Amino acid sequence: MIHGDEETARQVLELHIQLYEGIAYIIESHTRNVVIDGGEIDPNRMFSRTGAEASLKSLSPSWDQARIAKALAILDRGRERLVQAFFPPSGGLLVALHNNSEAYSVADERPISDAESIREPDRLHAFFLCTDPSDFKILATSPFNVVLQQRGPREDDGSLSRLAAARGVRYVNLEVQQDQGDRQMEMLDWLEWHLPRIPGQAQSIQSYTK
Repeated sequence: MIHGDEETARQVLELHIQLYEGIAYIIESHTRNVVIDGGEIDPNRMFSRTGAEASLKSLSPSWDQARIAKALAILDRGRERLVQAFFPPSGGLLVALHNNSEAYSVADERPISDAESIREPDRLHAFFLCTDPSDFKILATSPFNVVLQQRGPREDDGSLSRLAAARGVRYVNLEVQQDQGDRQMEMLDWLEWHLPRIPGQAQSIQSYTK
């Protein structure tokens, strides 16, 4: 959970990780953007130098190139350690939870996707975005919308999804609108029950209560 203002995703993940095995990474901030060297950056645009630079220029418009370069150097020093912490072992699955608004839906992703399964054309704000074709085949059997972006977006936007696609990491982004927690939990449960943690193995349905 990477955007601090997406509180529905926070609540869903905090509950989910109590019921299922796995590791949860939850940002401490409660704002969408985070502070770096006195400026701001979208934390889902810092996974490449190109994406980070574009985000810094957009969110810190008063900065000159020297100050941007200083912030980029900070990110460059820590980026790979963060990525290695996020990315699962070889063949493992990484899931990101996001909440969206009226301005964004699966319709925005369809033109840059490799494949799609639109099962709910009247609920375009709820969807999966995945990077692995085998995961797509499974998710496409669900009652939910799903797109495959094996190659990632055409432009390097610095997002975690683009980096995962570029490195061949199994990644699923689960999007629903803010305040649709029951919907996000339903979709996350479906993913947990049906996607194998290791490719080629059937997923066992196990939950753990505390």
